[in-house]
Amino acid sequence: MSELDSLYREVILDHNRDPRNFGEIEGADRVVEGVNPLCGDKVRVFLKVEDGRVADAAFQGAGCAISTASASLMTDALKGKTIEEAQRLFDRFHRLRRRSRLRPLRRPRGRAGSRCRRRGLRTAARTCRTVRLVGRVW
Repeated sequence: MSELDSLYREVILDHNRDPRNFGEIEGADRVVEGVNPLCGDKVRVFLKVEDGRVADAAFQGAGCAISTASASLMTDALKGKTIEEAQRLFDRFHRLRRRSRLRPLRRPRGRAGSRCRRRGLRTAARTCRTVRLVGRVW
């Protein structure tokens, strides 16, 4: 196993065992739920956007180690970003995932959470709004 593969596994396992930002955000103005019917991963993402920046981000859900770690890493990375910076981060994440060496059946694992966060950023509603993403949305 290469050093990079070892680091990847270590980060995934760490964020799966101890997910960051796991829970609900009181007063979240954007709540989005995603379901990947291919593997059963489910994630609900909570965003609080203030003055065009992600003031807080969190998630709840159940899924494999890759799905949980993906949601944990992405919510951590979103905090403090402008909407535009967050969108660029999503775009970069999707480009990297498309070029990844993961087996094709493993690639969808991080998608439910990522798609939710992208939809949450696009939602213009100021009040809490839930959008249910079901089916093959990617």
